[in-house]
Amino acid sequence: MDKNMLGDLDNLPEEDKLRMNTMIEQLQIRDSLRMYNNLVERCFTDCIDNFRRKNLDKQEETCVRRCAEKWLKHSMRVGLRFAELNQGAATQDEVPSSK
Repeated sequence: MDKNMLGDLDNLPEEDKLRMNTMIEQLQIRDSLRMYNNLVERCFTDCIDNFRRKNLDKQEETCVRRCAEKWLKHSMRVGLRFAELNQGAATQDEVPSSK
C-alpha cells in the first residue's frame, strides 16, 4: 500500500490504527481470493470441455497453463499501470499551482 495514503494513519489513536490495518489486510486477502477465483473460473471455462477423466489431458493442461500465465501477466501489468497513475496523481498533488 502506498505510504502517502497511510501517512494520515499516524495521527490516529493506536486502537484506530490497528482497526484500519486489520481492515486493509482483510481487503487485500479478499482481493487476492477474488483474483484467484476469477483466474480459475476463466481458465476452467475456456479450457475444459468435458469430463472424460479425472485428470486433465495434455491439451487441457497446456491450455490451462497458458491461460494462467496470460491472466497473471495481465494482472501484473494492470497493477503496475495503476501504480504509475497513482504515483503521477500523488506527484501532481504535491506540486503547488502557479496561479
